[in-house]
Amino acid sequence: MSMMANQYQAINLSQGFPEFDTPEFLKDKINLAISEGKNQYSPSNGLPELLTQVAAMVHRQYQTDLTTAQKLNGLKNVTITSGATEALWVAIQTLVRPNDEVIIFDPAYDSYETAIELAGGVCRHVALDAPNYAINWSLVEQTINENTRAIIINSPHNPTGSILSAADLTSLQALLEKYDLYVISDEVYEHMTFDGLRHESILRYPDLFKRAFVVSSFGKTFHCTGWKMGYCAAPDALTVEFRKIHQYVTFCSFTPAQIAIAQMLKQHPEHITELSNFYQQKRDLLINALKDSRFKMLPSKGTYFLLLDYSAISALNDREFCHWLTQEVGVAAIPLSPLYPADKRESYHQNNKVIRLCFAKNDDTLLKAAGILCQL
Repeated sequence: MSMMANQYQAINLSQGFPEFDTPEFLKDKINLAISEGKNQYSPSNGLPELLTQVAAMVHRQYQTDLTTAQKLNGLKNVTITSGATEALWVAIQTLVRPNDEVIIFDPAYDSYETAIELAGGVCRHVALDAPNYAINWSLVEQTINENTRAIIINSPHNPTGSILSAADLTSLQALLEKYDLYVISDEVYEHMTFDGLRHESILRYPDLFKRAFVVSSFGKTFHCTGWKMGYCAAPDALTVEFRKIHQYVTFCSFTPAQIAIAQMLKQHPEHITELSNFYQQKRDLLINALKDSRFKMLPSKGTYFLLLDYSAISALNDREFCHWLTQEVGVAAIPLSPLYPADKRESYHQNNKVIRLCFAKNDDTLLKAAGILCQL
């Protein structure tokens, strides 16, 4: 969709990346690290100073001590990865054996199923209940069988903007313990929740964390998605196995970026605490600008995405509508149907007319796009 947006000179609210730049502090620190010659391999697991700062951030955000005996240094429980997608792939390869089954929730980030299949596993799909995109835990339990190995959750959720509650995590924990399962928790939008809602990280729940890989993204947090920097937190035994695979994937991640991010976490912790308000203002700006349109806006409780129901505007399916919107109207959006399994897309097209907008854009861009959409 970004390629199409460029081709047709459309306003790009499709792909999920910020239009604005990464903080000046981070740019200054990465440039300084490069100029000082800190351009060689880091330790495979990550620079100790960055691991320490991640553990300190986890303690601040979730009141959880990673490796308390090591004074929150994170050396045993955090691994720095080349983006969250690498962390997800490695976690899946760590857990999944041939014919193991993994439950994911649709619509789902498209790397999950591919990684599961590459590990020889089988993906079991459970649809989220629209329009609130909640998990039906009874249906999840019905999907579990003797081959089930793990459940992948994503909160705040891409593409729907929904978030899991404490009650959801209680239900999850009961299933993990009852059936001896693992969880991979994709939390790349962990610092972007709205309206006073709290992100219920797996890291808040010690009994859940014992069975978990928790994945997050510096790129999302610090507006530098092109740096491809993420991390995975896991208990001791799972981290040992995770690192055995990670060392043969990227070995280590970009050293100057690790140096810069460690200093950002240490010297500017307020960036994280202010992130929810920053993105909520953008969400509210876009919602207010679209209030007189014919789109129906669905709840966005987190991430930097907003779903729009266009059923009052067009009978086209979501893929056709997004192509038309980009090529003829001049605003690019993402269809949701490709984030469902292929055998469910036709049914989805018959019952849903929903697209995703990204509001990680400058205010002028959002207002210009909304002005065009209000004319439909």
